Amino acid sequence: MRKIRYAVVGAGWIAQEAFMPSVSQTGNSTISAIVSGSAKNAAKLAEFHGVEHVFSYERYDQMLASDVADAVYVALPNSMHADYAIRALRAGKHALVEKPLATTEAECEAMIAAANESGAYLMTAYRLHNEPGTVELLERIRSGEIGDPRIFSAVFSFVASPDNHRLKAGYWGGPLQDIGVYCLNAARHIFAAEPIEAVAVRSFGNGSVVVREVEESIAVTLRFPKGRLAQFIASFGSDNSDFYHVGGTKGSVTADPGFRFETAVRMKFRQGDIGTEKTFPQTDHFAGQTAYFSDCILNAQPPEPDGGEGLADVRALLAIERAATTGQPQEIDTPARQVHPTADMIRILRTTEKRLVL
Repeated sequence: MRKIRYAVVGAGWIAQEAFMPSVSQTGNSTISAIVSGSAKNAAKLAEFHGVEHVFSYERYDQMLASDVADAVYVALPNSMHADYAIRALRAGKHALVEKPLATTEAECEAMIAAANESGAYLMTAYRLHNEPGTVELLERIRSGEIGDPRIFSAVFSFVASPDNHRLKAGYWGGPLQDIGVYCLNAARHIFAAEPIEAVAVRSFGNGSVVVREVEESIAVTLRFPKGRLAQFIASFGSDNSDFYHVGGTKGSVTADPGFRFETAVRMKFRQGDIGTEKTFPQTDHFAGQTAYFSDCILNAQPPEPDGGEGLADVRALLAIERAATTGQPQEIDTPARQVHPTADMIRILRTTEKRLVL
């Protein structure tokens, strides 16, 4: 069986902890190159994972011009996503890009254009779109199990370490971009619609948490068509919380945990006084999304969470930022998405313990 060869671009924590260990579980993917700013760390990772090629960022275009990879996994700081993805796409390499896809609408559109021009696929790395619990929840809501979904609420938080690039304003870091995007993406697919207005409030904390350049927390309200509302809080200053709740006209569902890749999704459905609970198997989210993307490449089938999916979230994130900055509601104008996660996208793969985190 042919395997898609991935070049890992940006060998930081998420690549080391989650992506690189997962690829060996897929059956249809392999890591053939690492692109990193640290030759020493890259060499250690390459030896540990059996990766043949190591390149510096300065040699990135050389890597793209050679026949060592079919696709790139871009796990760089947010502000670098567009540049490295566009260069790969123009070279005919498929691109799996961490979220948020980019920092501006123009960057997202340029990435989409590069993919369209070369015919290479661009996928935004929404790992939960391939996770069994998340997809089952969406399908049960679509089937009418809780009636018409009317409200959504979520909290996603953890106490961030001070040296993390996610706390750097120059990288477009912050709790909204890093973890709020999960809440936003969930609400969009639960309602199968795009938000039309954003209101937001930031908190810069009380000095107890080392968050200097970005807000510590952000509270967001989104108005959706048909009078639906979504609210969420994303925070780098509160202990681990990871859940969302959907209220419908005939019942409700709560996912807790709901977003993190280290824990199995657990959900509770309620209809009247009757409640049912289900805990899903612990699966490797990163193996699932990589196996799915490789299947798309091998079968010439465009991925569901494409560049347009990433753009939809970025457009909403930017409106939320403007709302928080100005104190005024901000309109959002995004065409409705015609595709959403479905059962055929689920990939159930076990988690490996083989990892090296430097």
